[in-house]
Formats: sequence, structure tokens, C-alpha cells
Amino acid sequence: MSVRVLATTMAAAALITCGTDDGTSSGGPRDQVVDTIGDTIVVRTLSGSVWDMDATLVSEVSIGELDGPEETLFGNVYAIAVDDNRQVYVLDAQAEHVRVFNAEGAYLRTLGGRGKGPGELLSAASVAVLSDGRVLVQEVSEMLIEVYGPDGRHLEQWPYSTDGVIFPQKPMAVDRSGRVHVTSAGSSRRQFSFEQVVRLGPDGAHLETLVPPGSDFEPPSVTVRFAQPIAGHATAPQPLPLTARHYWTTHPGGHFLTGISTDYRIDLVRDEGVLRIERTWVPVAISEDERDYHRERVTRNMRREQDDWSWNGPPIPETRPPFRGIVAGRDGRIWVRLWTDARSVVNEAHNPDNPFSEPVIWESPVRYDVFEADGTYLGALAAPDDLLATPEPIFDGDHAWAVTRDELGVQRVVRYRIVTPSGSR
Repeated sequence: MSVRVLATTMAAAALITCGTDDGTSSGGPRDQVVDTIGDTIVVRTLSGSVWDMDATLVSEVSIGELDGPEETLFGNVYAIAVDDNRQVYVLDAQAEHVRVFNAEGAYLRTLGGRGKGPGELLSAASVAVLSDGRVLVQEVSEMLIEVYGPDGRHLEQWPYSTDGVIFPQKPMAVDRSGRVHVTSAGSSRRQFSFEQVVRLGPDGAHLETLVPPGSDFEPPSVTVRFAQPIAGHATAPQPLPLTARHYWTTHPGGHFLTGISTDYRIDLVRDEGVLRIERTWVPVAISEDERDYHRERVTRNMRREQDDWSWNGPPIPETRPPFRGIVAGRDGRIWVRLWTDARSVVNEAHNPDNPFSEPVIWESPVRYDVFEADGTYLGALAAPDDLLATPEPIFDGDHAWAVTRDELGVQRVVRYRIVTPSGSR
């Protein structure tokens, strides 16, 4: 079965080539095709969008100061969370604590602090909030979750387990049923690289351990030989920069949202079947200078591990994949972070004594495609220049929360209003 939504009789093919320099076009006549193939519904956008033009972000509340009270100074914002009352929870990895602010940005309380005791933190990686106001902080080194009450008191610890050597892959997520999704990736003797999701109940009980669909995708890579084996492996593939990856996250309904960026295709894997989102896209070129930069960087890093290393994989590609990340909004909308054109800039934080610090870095504007949970393409959003895509922003309805960094390196947590053309949503 195929259903087509066409906002005008004008030929869409003539418009598909009118993309912006980031390989996308959100304006023009909206042409959408819906196909049902077995238990998969495919929603394919050929051109146009509901918003017709790009949405923008307008700052409403900003938290963080260079010169101000101690509670408004951030050292290294590693993750953020927002609750139903729009209170903001800021995990500062430098201080190893979580600061809580109300919807207007006023400081309320601090959770945790550096230490090894109950309620204290050493390697906090993520923060989430349950509907009853309990605050969860993922402690990676001890593989447990510290649980705090709405008033900030420490209540208990929830241990969890996974395979091999682990590190956080995505922020903790709480779905609409109150289930907690703790994500990780790492290495084991059976598999050099793996991804897992440990699903816990709202009481901390282990429910199941899941593997995101598509995790067996092997990106283009080169191979390095380790001086000392890692997790029993003497060699390992190292993915190439600017090539396709497997991206995934957890949707508020508790399902996986996943995609492999060889093409513009995102799957929402639901109980009743797959909703597949597709969109026409124009590849963004990679300049020769940028390809040379990444080739030299990979070679330099590989030779730190293997002195005689030489290039043994495919070349750096000439065009970028369509997307570089997927974020699920609290309201169920799907935000696809796009690859955009890049430029080289001087790294103001360059440390010549650090062999991993680069004097020049390549930066790309942050831009998202936005889809309703049913696959309808709403349009694109161009983020402000100072907005950071990491830690992951939070989207909910007509608001977004994100971390910014100014020219002095000062971090702030900002609540934005999402402004769409003609006020459409």
C-alpha cells in the first residue's frame, strides 16, 4: 500500500537539487510518500516540510556565570536532565556533583560530591529524573546508580552489570513506563566492540539486557596492532573519520530508535512493527584539506600504538554521510543531527605538551532535522554558533535545553524557545 502527500502539483524532482550547503532543503512543496511493506511503515519525504523554513532557537533562561555565586560556575558540564516542572539538573564532572535549578534558573540544591561513600561520586556519567521526582545519577566506575529523593537526600544505590570493559554510550533514559535504560559500550574477550542497554524497573530491579538493532554494523576502518593486548585482542579495527556509523537511542515509548548513516534511514522499532523514516538528501562534500587533516591525524595516532603502522584501509571519503546522531525528544519527536560543511579554526585550548591536542580543529554548524513520532517531516533547525551538541541537548515541545560555551570557554545551560515560521509547530 502506498499513500502520497503532495502539497502542490509542481514536480518535486526539480526541487530536490535545491539543497543548502548542508545537503538538505526544508522549504518548497511538501512531497511525502507512505508505504507499508509487511510490518514496516515507510514514511519518505521527497521535498518540503511542514514548517517550510528553518526553525531557530531563542534564549529564554541562561544558567552559568564567569563571575558570580559558586553554584553558577560550571567546571565541566557532562550531562543535563529536565523534569516535568522544567527544573534543570546539571552534572558537573569536575566537581562530581549535580546542581538543581528551578525553571527560572534559580539555584535550589546540590546532589552528591566527590567521594566513595553512598551518595558520593567518582565517575558520574549521566543524570535522569523519574516522574515521582527521584533523581538518578549513573556512577560508571562502580557500575551503580545513586538514587536521591526530590529533596536531595540520598536514598539508595542500584547496582547494574554489563559485559567487559564499559564506558557510557548514551545518557540514561527514563521511558513513559518508568523503566530506566542504562546504555554502555566496551570490549570483552568475545567481541572487541559491543553496545548494550541494561533495562531496570522504577525500583531498580534488573529487567533485561538488550542489544540495539544494527549494532553488528562494521564501519569502514583501518587496523592497528596493540603493543599490549586489550581485553585479549592483539589487533582491532579503528573506524575512519567522516564515514557511516550506527546511531541509536531510546524513544520515550521504550523502543529503540536506530539508524546506520550509509543512507538517510531511521527506524523506530515498535511492538507492532517498524516505522521507517527516509528523506531525500544531497551529500555534503569534504574538502581535500580536511581529508588530509584526518588522514594525518589517524596516521599519527596509530603510530603511537604501532611504530611501523601504514595505511591499511579505505581512503577518507569525499562526501559526508547524511547524519551524525539521533536524539529522541521528551515529547516523542525525533531529532536527527546532520553532517554539515566544516571549516578549520585555531584550537584556542591547544596544549602542545598533550600529544592528543590538535593545534587546528574542524568545526561544523549544528543542525537538526525534526520529525514527528509518526515520521512527518517538520523541518530543520539551525542552532546558535555557541551551542554544543555534546552533552546531548534535551528537546520537549516548543522548548530545548542545551549547553553553550562562549569565546572565554565559559559553559552555560540555556533554555531556548523553538521558533518556527508563522508560529507553526
